[in-house]
Amino acid sequence: MPDSKKLARPKGKETRSPGQNGHVRESRKDPTNLSNTPIERVYTPDHLKRFDYERDMSLPGEYPFLRGVHATGYRGKLWTMRQFAGFGDAEDTNQRYKYLLKSGGAGLSVALDLPTLMGYDSDHPASKGEFGKCGVAVSSLRDMEVLFDGIALDKITTSMTINSPAAPIWAMYIIAAERKGIPMAALGGTLQNDILKEYIAQNEYIFPPEPSIKLVVDTVEFAARNMPKWNPISISGYHIREAGSTAVQELAFTLGDGFAYVDACLERGMKIDDFGPRLSFFFNVHNDFFEEIAKFRAARRIWARDMKEKYKAKNERTLWMRTHAQTAGCSLTAQQPEINVARVAIQALAAVLGGTQSLHTNSQDEALSLPTDKAALIALRTQQVIAHETGVANTVDPLGGSFYMEWLTNKMEDGAREYFRRVEDLGGVVACVESGFFVREIAEASFRYQQEMDRRERITVGVNDYVVEEPTSIQILKIDPKSERRQMQRLAQVRRERDNRETLKRLDELKRAARANQNVMPAMLDAVRAYATLGEICDVLREVYGVYQPAWAA
Repeated sequence: MPDSKKLARPKGKETRSPGQNGHVRESRKDPTNLSNTPIERVYTPDHLKRFDYERDMSLPGEYPFLRGVHATGYRGKLWTMRQFAGFGDAEDTNQRYKYLLKSGGAGLSVALDLPTLMGYDSDHPASKGEFGKCGVAVSSLRDMEVLFDGIALDKITTSMTINSPAAPIWAMYIIAAERKGIPMAALGGTLQNDILKEYIAQNEYIFPPEPSIKLVVDTVEFAARNMPKWNPISISGYHIREAGSTAVQELAFTLGDGFAYVDACLERGMKIDDFGPRLSFFFNVHNDFFEEIAKFRAARRIWARDMKEKYKAKNERTLWMRTHAQTAGCSLTAQQPEINVARVAIQALAAVLGGTQSLHTNSQDEALSLPTDKAALIALRTQQVIAHETGVANTVDPLGGSFYMEWLTNKMEDGAREYFRRVEDLGGVVACVESGFFVREIAEASFRYQQEMDRRERITVGVNDYVVEEPTSIQILKIDPKSERRQMQRLAQVRRERDNRETLKRLDELKRAARANQNVMPAMLDAVRAYATLGEICDVLREVYGVYQPAWAA
């Protein structure tokens, strides 16, 4: 390393840059990234005085896994290219899945509509007007069978974005595979199943925190015993970021949730190396290119160190943080939506340089509607261009060793650990959920960002600068009314043709298991086999656990 004393430290200075129509904007002396960290003009070895290569970085595939969990990176295997998809009823979405797989997608990612996410059947009064709009409607095993008709579930991996009703939806997937002759042990995929981030950010919760965490632990325990290829939780920062958090908050709150789940599993009597290797993560990828790359690198190092030093894990795979990533929906604009293709490409490149194992790229029209076939294909092709035309897969962690990147990675970790200390001082994750701490922190960050936008200190092309007054001309996906009628007919047919005595018996067994504080997965699988609907299963759990109303919002 060169003698840093011989390197002149450049000083920042005021600059003026031309804006739209020739006007001039003053830029700040010390620009900040989206986490409000001041960024200097250039970085030197002086910024890495605490840095030790063997301790803090090492090689890819070696502890602390800063540079990736696999020694060969993408030279050994490209990331899984998923497209988050779901709309209308099961038939509509089944056709989209087959289209994406035919187009080169390597895995499926299931988007579910709002009634499903809230544990209601499609014909429930609360579902009116929401059918199939933000994802596919799944009310029973019959829907799940149609959704994956003609798709070999033992040949692909499936990610399912479902949280409060995660257990019954997972049970439907398991039994749908069983009906195809595929044993549950052969299934590979991921259940999002991260209820803590629902209380923090997305608000799609049903039950109070304690029984909700108990349901998560039930699924982790069941997967550890029966489904060695399945990730029972995808601990999710994505929605925390979509709610307006900074990258540091996303990193801290996500890993804090992960540690809370680990603690809950250990309290159940499980051993860290029995379930740790199957935990996975899901991060947002926003616009600040280098900050996003640093976030992935810092996350891997934090997780590895804490699994080894705090939780005393022995299995190296327990130390691995495996991540899915999705480009930032909140960054996409309804104005000049074609520009979103560029935003998504840059965000996707950041995810790849950060070392993600799986990636979804958003479509240009997602600020306006669910994606059309063409928009979804362009999003998938964006990943394929990055993989095969840019050369970024040729070497592992190509930005490793950059003075700026290593300094920024350290800053991200320091910021996350400061949040860990604050949360611990306030009584832990559940206490902070119930007090509204996380919600307030995110709201303050979101408000600060909006103020910066309003003052034009941050520019979003097409929104607060480079504005073009012209109507949007891209094609919009519309839900066919026939889909809703088809869904209602199928649900009525299920209730009419099933053995209702058997269904009620299995629901009663589920209720007894929940009241006895047993693992509910076996009873839930039996209820699904008897074609109990999602709403019926969730109503049983509502009766036992109650419905959560946050005290801080009263």
